[in-house]
Amino acid sequence: MRWRGGRRSQNVEDRRGMTPRRAAGGGLGVLVIAVVAMLFGADLSTVLNLLSGSDALAPGSRVSQTAPAPRSAAEDELADMVSVVLADTEDVWKAQFRAMNQVYQEPILVMFTGSVKSACGLAQAAVGPFYCPADRKVYIDLSFYQQLRDRFKAPGDFAQAYVIAHEVGHHVQNLLGISGKVHEIQARLSQAEANQLSVRLELQADCLAGVWANHANKARSILEQGDLEEALTAANSIGDDNIQQQARGYVVPDSFTHGSSEQRVRWFRAGIQSGNMNECNTFQAAAL
Repeated sequence: MRWRGGRRSQNVEDRRGMTPRRAAGGGLGVLVIAVVAMLFGADLSTVLNLLSGSDALAPGSRVSQTAPAPRSAAEDELADMVSVVLADTEDVWKAQFRAMNQVYQEPILVMFTGSVKSACGLAQAAVGPFYCPADRKVYIDLSFYQQLRDRFKAPGDFAQAYVIAHEVGHHVQNLLGISGKVHEIQARLSQAEANQLSVRLELQADCLAGVWANHANKARSILEQGDLEEALTAANSIGDDNIQQQARGYVVPDSFTHGSSEQRVRWFRAGIQSGNMNECNTFQAAAL
């Protein structure tokens, strides 16, 4: 992926090496929302409650931060890449929203180490990257990329960019009111039915990530040979069926919250091939 000459975003909050600590009397909820949070064994009811903002920081909570630890040159380069990708999503979605006669409100991307305080609660790095609708911020511990490479066998900078673009896709859904409506409906459904809506929401974010890639490549020729395969490998690797098979040795489709490997690949491909947000309406798709 050609990113080194790109613009750096001003919307990056670097909290790497700063560990949040609960102050006396503070009340912190535990955040579990992420690309792979559910797939690492998190309880779905917790996820849905947090997505609706019900586990935000309690009034009067205070969190202090320890001093940042030294960082490697390789990690700083990775952080630089993330900043460029974020800037690229800003450019693409500004244009897309302008075409809809709307104004795109840029999200903040928070890089952290180990754990982080968000408006949705306290998150551990194990939950993976996530978007918090309550503060409109994307959160990522850069160590996730090592896990993506080693555990999920999905290396490459465009695979890493896909992860950011997916979370920004959730921000787009939030701005358009899609995620809010979904969470309202989920509160009235059974767990299995709520899971099905969650899958549609996640697959739409995959498609929106593809839309970003399409327009970014047209504008700046960011894609190199093998990049598309990197992203498709990442999408395939973090499908619910693949991760459940790895973790449990069997698959439970009714518990899917992000979609199967085949679905995630197909919807990302739909976005990158069309570059059209209208092709990402997973909620009206007869078959996912």
